[in-house]
Amino acid sequence: MKSINFIVNGKERTVVCPPAKTLLDVLREDLGLTASKECCGKGECGSCSVLINKEVVCSCLVLAGQAENQVITTCEGVGLSPNLDVIQESFIDEGATQCGYCTPGIIVSAKAFLDEVDTIPSAEEIKTALGGNLCRCTGYTKIIKAVQTAASKKYPNRKQPNSP
Repeated sequence: MKSINFIVNGKERTVVCPPAKTLLDVLREDLGLTASKECCGKGECGSCSVLINKEVVCSCLVLAGQAENQVITTCEGVGLSPNLDVIQESFIDEGATQCGYCTPGIIVSAKAFLDEVDTIPSAEEIKTALGGNLCRCTGYTKIIKAVQTAASKKYPNRKQPNSP
């Protein structure tokens, strides 16, 4: 057991756990942040995506000891009702969720992507940015539209590219 410190969603947090426990399990079991989901457990689906120092990672592949003293953002840190982020609002507006299992990971990845661009991205750019996130329900069309809608809200004076 080890005392591990990190900043999660803007707050200093400490957990006592084995350093080999996955970050995903620490977030869900020790900190009660259940938006990130375990699906594949191999880093292939993106359902557990979080940001570590603003970089998208699969939290099922990161050990708690590796996250020590890092800045972690989960979907809860992107926004919670009633203070949703523009990407979360756009997912709702565009009906980009179905079962919702993959949605938190996609939202985290989309947030990181939109924080890096200053234009309304094309469908191809969004597909590339979200390539590590799998959704088995939506067919991606509404997800791509939601990311473009969020970008158009962030950059209202920019031209909208052709839809997916």
